[in-house]
Amino acid sequence: MPVPVPQQRSVPAAETSNGADLTLLVIEDDPAGTLTVPELPATAGTRVRIRSARNLTEAGRLLTDDVDCILLDLALPAGSEARTGQGEEADNLATLKHVLRIAPRHAVLALTAQDDAELAAEAVRVGAQDYLFRDELDGRLLSRAIRYAVERKRADVAQHQLTESRLRAQENARLERGLLPTPLLDGSDLHFAARYRPGRSRALLGGDFYDTVRTPDGTVHVMIGDVCGHGPDEAALGVELRIAWRALTLAGLCGDELLSTLQQVLEHERESEEIFATLCTVDIAPDGRRAGLCLAGHPAPLIARQGRAAHLLPYQDGGPALGLLPRARWPRRQVELGGSWSLMMYTDGLIEGRVGTGTQRLGQDGMVAMINRQLAEGLTGEALLDAAVTHVRELNGGELTDDVAVLLLDRDEDAERRKAYHGDRGRSIPRPRPGQVSPAGAQRPPL
Repeated sequence: MPVPVPQQRSVPAAETSNGADLTLLVIEDDPAGTLTVPELPATAGTRVRIRSARNLTEAGRLLTDDVDCILLDLALPAGSEARTGQGEEADNLATLKHVLRIAPRHAVLALTAQDDAELAAEAVRVGAQDYLFRDELDGRLLSRAIRYAVERKRADVAQHQLTESRLRAQENARLERGLLPTPLLDGSDLHFAARYRPGRSRALLGGDFYDTVRTPDGTVHVMIGDVCGHGPDEAALGVELRIAWRALTLAGLCGDELLSTLQQVLEHERESEEIFATLCTVDIAPDGRRAGLCLAGHPAPLIARQGRAAHLLPYQDGGPALGLLPRARWPRRQVELGGSWSLMMYTDGLIEGRVGTGTQRLGQDGMVAMINRQLAEGLTGEALLDAAVTHVRELNGGELTDDVAVLLLDRDEDAERRKAYHGDRGRSIPRPRPGQVSPAGAQRPPL
């Protein structure tokens, strides 16, 4: 009959004793009655209570959360659930391994005969915190061994948690490099800034992602997306979608063709059919004055132009989120940007925070009003993004529950003209001969 594994609590038993007292579970089957647990003295006001189990099945029933330490007699015959059929010594260690398996968060002491020192050392190597010899067992030694085992288990658990934290931090860094890449904008006159802030309920990144690349024809492509849900699986799917978007964009895909292919990637890589992703893509023409916009269930970008209030780009022609409809289409809408402008793209974490103590959300209208106030204060670029994310958090009364990703593209046509003008003035122009056409295409009079 298999031994039922008791439900373990989230906090190790070694870290939460019942007040100042400790509880010891003794697992032994001694028909001759030679094993007697000595009376344990109270040390510094701490008492040790004892429970006894004669086999593993009974131990499984008695192994509750208030047990701090287990004393296992290695001479206990292995039951069918622990027997390995590899000899007496293997059976003894199999019993210990079974106890360690059903009690992973409890300290364990191995009890054996004095002439079994090698087996005792092997028990510690397998996972016991310490061992005791049956012939030398007394109250003070057992009391001290119990406290040592509990403290050692606590240290082992803390070290394990520290290692897990370091591994999570490394994985977090890898995910961050995948979700939040360096933009490829060499040769472009656009200025790029971005901010990401994880939600308070997660230590790892969520499913928000973005990317920006400039193709050889001079077009700047930018996108931002959000995979529904939170956790490493959603973050990994976001990385896959971002990498796929960059590869497809550099291969020349755009608009509906690009989004249809991304939907195929999502459908093949997601764990369940309930997973979907929202996406916003913008491709800016080489002259920087117009762009194509595609929305897949994502909030529309915000644009600010000189002398005009910031407002949302048209979003009536958007399509559904990726992964919702098998044969969906995403129309590409042409928008005029003008000469100088700022384009802000964001995930819904920026607009879904609460406003005050009620249930009212900031929403897109509230976000537009907030950005216009900050623009009126003269904020631009990274300072504008920092102020926006900080203010949204303050309105929410603390950390936002959802991740926030926001990016900003700026173009200053006047600055580019001044740069080009000063560049031409600083360039040495060869003196033309009489009748020769100048580099600018105009015939200069002879000097």
